[in-house]
Amino acid sequence: MMEQIQINDSHELMDREGMFYKEFPSDFRQIRYFTLLIVQKAPPEIREINLLEQQISELIKNAVKHGNRSDQSKLVKVWYTFSEEKARIIIEDEGEGFQAIKDWNAFNEKRNSCLSNEDYEALADYVSFRTERSDDNDGGNAMFAALEYWNEGVVFTEKANCVAVGKTFPKKNTGIDLG
Repeated sequence: MMEQIQINDSHELMDREGMFYKEFPSDFRQIRYFTLLIVQKAPPEIREINLLEQQISELIKNAVKHGNRSDQSKLVKVWYTFSEEKARIIIEDEGEGFQAIKDWNAFNEKRNSCLSNEDYEALADYVSFRTERSDDNDGGNAMFAALEYWNEGVVFTEKANCVAVGKTFPKKNTGIDLG
């Protein structure tokens, strides 16, 4: 089955138990700062040359821009936990939610089909996912990348204003032979 965004309020990625928590105003200019506050808790083994930071930043940007419509009176709430093997993030905004998840999944399935069939002519129709609320800078690219990066899943709540993601990192070879 192709990877897709899931909708499941009780998914294990939604479990906030034992996670760090921060909340931020929806200030687009400070997203990088907010992201760095979170990523500083990650052990160096999983920082992956800024990929983790980039992915977290994109999720916060989506919450600020699409969820809270950059209304600085609305908060973005972030739960997060890191270990040398895993990263998990939950981000919740005060918006209406990502109501086009099913449409996005169908679009992504067609996009992936074009890629796997090497049908690059048809792929031109699936470069950018847009809704009536999209602006010139929107296109779903952050969600395409999120599905690839977060290998434990991308899961929204039923209301769709809260997303949980998780990634398991490969174990590092220590070079120590215990046998």
